[in-house]
Amino acid sequence: MQQLLQSLNNGHVERLEVPCPALRSHHLLIRTEMTLISAGTERMLVEFGKANLLQKARQQPDRVREVLQKIRSEGLLSTLDAVHSKLHESIPLGYCNVGVVTEVGDGCVGFRPGDRVVSNGPHAEVVCVPQNLCAKIPDSVANEDAVFTVVSAIGLQGVRLAEPTLGECFVVTGLGLIGLLTVQLLISHGCRVLGIDFAAERRALAEQLGAETVSAADDVVAAALKFSRQRGVDGVLVTASCKSDEPMHQAAQMSRKRGRIVLVGVAGLHLQRQDFYEKELSFQVSCSYGPGRYDPQYETRGIDYPAAYVRWTEQRNFEATLDQFASGRLTAAPLITHTFPFEQAEAAYDVITGDKPSLGVLLSYHPNPATLGLDTIEVPTGGAAAASRAVNRRAAAAGVPTPRITVIGAGNFSKRVLMPNLKRLGANIHCVASQAGLSAAVAARSQQATTATTNWRAAVVDEATDVVVVATRHDTHARMAREALCAGKHLFIEKPLAIHRDELAELKEQVETQLAGGMCPVLTVGFNRRFAPMIRTMRKATQQQGEPMSLVMTVNAGELPEDHWTHDPQVGGGRIIGEGCHFIDLLRFLVGQPILEVQATGMANTAIPSDKMSITLRFADGSTGAIHYLGNGHRGFPKERLEVFCAGQILQLDNYRRLRSYGWRGVKNQRSWRRDLGHVAMLEAFLSAVQSGGDWPIPWSELVETTEVCFDVLDAAESRETIRRPCRDASDSQTAPLARAG
Repeated sequence: MQQLLQSLNNGHVERLEVPCPALRSHHLLIRTEMTLISAGTERMLVEFGKANLLQKARQQPDRVREVLQKIRSEGLLSTLDAVHSKLHESIPLGYCNVGVVTEVGDGCVGFRPGDRVVSNGPHAEVVCVPQNLCAKIPDSVANEDAVFTVVSAIGLQGVRLAEPTLGECFVVTGLGLIGLLTVQLLISHGCRVLGIDFAAERRALAEQLGAETVSAADDVVAAALKFSRQRGVDGVLVTASCKSDEPMHQAAQMSRKRGRIVLVGVAGLHLQRQDFYEKELSFQVSCSYGPGRYDPQYETRGIDYPAAYVRWTEQRNFEATLDQFASGRLTAAPLITHTFPFEQAEAAYDVITGDKPSLGVLLSYHPNPATLGLDTIEVPTGGAAAASRAVNRRAAAAGVPTPRITVIGAGNFSKRVLMPNLKRLGANIHCVASQAGLSAAVAARSQQATTATTNWRAAVVDEATDVVVVATRHDTHARMAREALCAGKHLFIEKPLAIHRDELAELKEQVETQLAGGMCPVLTVGFNRRFAPMIRTMRKATQQQGEPMSLVMTVNAGELPEDHWTHDPQVGGGRIIGEGCHFIDLLRFLVGQPILEVQATGMANTAIPSDKMSITLRFADGSTGAIHYLGNGHRGFPKERLEVFCAGQILQLDNYRRLRSYGWRGVKNQRSWRRDLGHVAMLEAFLSAVQSGGDWPIPWSELVETTEVCFDVLDAAESRETIRRPCRDASDSQTAPLARAG
């Protein structure tokens, strides 16, 4: 199947062959019949992509400030790498889709295959959309009307917030698609409507639909006062997209006392207090399609809001809009200016970014049934791909085995860190897998992979795969690890190893059974910090001391929203299991001794105590470690600071860029322009073990111990008691039986 995407680097729009998306619970798989290009939003995205770097910076000053802060915190070179990677991303386009349901995910209610539905799916031949972002289309509503449902719902949500009543007079500023649909919705409420826009052809359309109009170049305040019989209008909906503060200032001036102003589009918000104070005006910003938007419980997990308490959710706004089309009170026909087959989508974007007027631009779909449902596709070769594979063939001819790698997960960390570094080390990325398909195809093309897929299980058992890299959400790690090991594949798991004790117990039993039989492939977890160059310097120095140490790790983690998936104990496991494991492993590595006692205290009276936690560890040699994992700090402070106290000496490491030695014999101060967290060295050690059959990069016993200690931390915080762990010989974690490849 094909999907439309746009480059953030140059604005180029293209159709890309991608695997069919995987069906998920509470989602629908939909074969697209028609989509609408949202001219305002999508033209803005394309024009942003075409802008040069300076123009992009001027458009997003907040991002520039973030970049400058990142330079101070992480270094110039690391920041430039991150910015370059971000600008070379490709993003999907579109959010107005009409199609036919082909499959229904677990937990879906009220839909079945064959239903014709609207959704906010992108421009693609097949889309996978949450059920609460879909609505069934009445038989009497044509696709050409239904495809305007989503943009109509944006206008409808603004109308609901304005609370119009029969006979009131309203102004709509900005007569684009959403503005003209908003005009119709207000008229259907029994309101008189005045439309404002610069474009004469759009004003003519608004008049055709029943509104009065005035040019934005005229005295719009005087026109609105005349329209309202000198009383001031009851409400203003700003559906324009501009940077100017003037639309909001004019809205306040033309409103009556206690009038209502709702911002549906984009406008400058340097509001003048006097405008609102004297009239006691109410002002509100409308959020997209309505209640439920951006709530993962509603959108992703399918948990609906009770109609008795939230009458109009985004899905119910879709349904109400479709009812308006069915009754004839809402029509899209006058708004359609162009229709293109999907195969000519690039030409459609030339139209919306060109000089000639356009409004409703539709794409119609007639996909090839033979390729529509494929979950695995071949990635075209040639150019850089052919050159890269030639290098791998030369390496194999020289007697160096080149493992073929399947990467499961194509999120930011996978595509910005794991895959590029694997390629730099000469690995052959054979396949990239992801649920959505688009991210797999884009990453596969970027990394010169052979295939892209949404069927990770088939990729794991594929004979062409030697190594599996798991970089998915945390709840999938243990399950994918077991299946990869059963298939005899070498395995790299981005942390954590598991998020529940029972998962870890099952995986531990499997690994140790395979190790005992000499049939276990290489396995490691992405605890990269122990491979960082400055950490290796510290390790060498600390291991020369004959005395216990005190280690203090301060993690300025930054706050995540309460609804972020990492906080979900069933998906992310929480921040200590999901990220805190890094620092437990790091201290374990520096001390080189088992952890015997665990204490932990989370901050009281906070919504999520686990991201504001202090952890104390006691090691077998008497060393102690304190980890302060804090989500309530300031971005200007180093994200990670490690201090080691021993025998009258101190080592201090800031962000893996600056190492200071206070009286520590044999260690000089170091500073780097690039923050090196050890990712390359970690992957190099893993590939070396795969190729040579040598020791695992991290002993299995330490991987298990770190994961168990994460669980102990949460137990200690909840019970407020010290967790005492079994005493093991320190040498157990360093010897071969559980650390060597099978």
